Amino acid sequence: MLIKSVHLHGIKSGTIKLAFRRWEKPRVKEGTLLKTFIGLVKVVRITRIEEGQITKKDIRDAGFENLEQLLNSLQQSDSGNLYKIALRYHAEDPRIKVREQKTLTDSAYAELKNTSVRLDKNSRQGMWTKKVLLAIQNNPHLKAAEVAKLTGFEKQWLKLNIRKLKNLGLTISHEVGYELSPLGKAFVKKLLRAE
Repeated sequence: MLIKSVHLHGIKSGTIKLAFRRWEKPRVKEGTLLKTFIGLVKVVRITRIEEGQITKKDIRDAGFENLEQLLNSLQQSDSGNLYKIALRYHAEDPRIKVREQKTLTDSAYAELKNTSVRLDKNSRQGMWTKKVLLAIQNNPHLKAAEVAKLTGFEKQWLKLNIRKLKNLGLTISHEVGYELSPLGKAFVKKLLRAE
């Protein structure tokens, strides 16, 4: 479940407590912790509703000024039922502590290397991890579309797989583009030295 950055900031500050989505069936479960750039956001409750049941308080709690604005925010291509999702900020993203490491022990390097080899082997794209890490290192803050052009990978595939690198603590996502984390820089340095 993607949440726009303006709404994420509101969730963190407590001014936004709701989101609305049109889904055939819920795409997240109650209790799910969503990993976002502001930290972990908890899905507290999911309720199927009708448009006429949306209150003025619901509209404010979702970060909108009026019902029309809220309904226009829903993906036009989405069909299905309307859901009201109660959200709250849960905690800092645990990946932040991992990615801020500036040194890498030999065993930690070996573990990351084995994971990257496994990601490469399980991909139809072949050896992609090093190529993507180097593209991000040499071109920080490039949009996904630009990184895709540089690497020759399809944009949606690339975004999904950069998320895998982020989950390892190797990359940082920004509102525009990506960069290597301190851990990612240490990993790439050892990776290139090992060649």
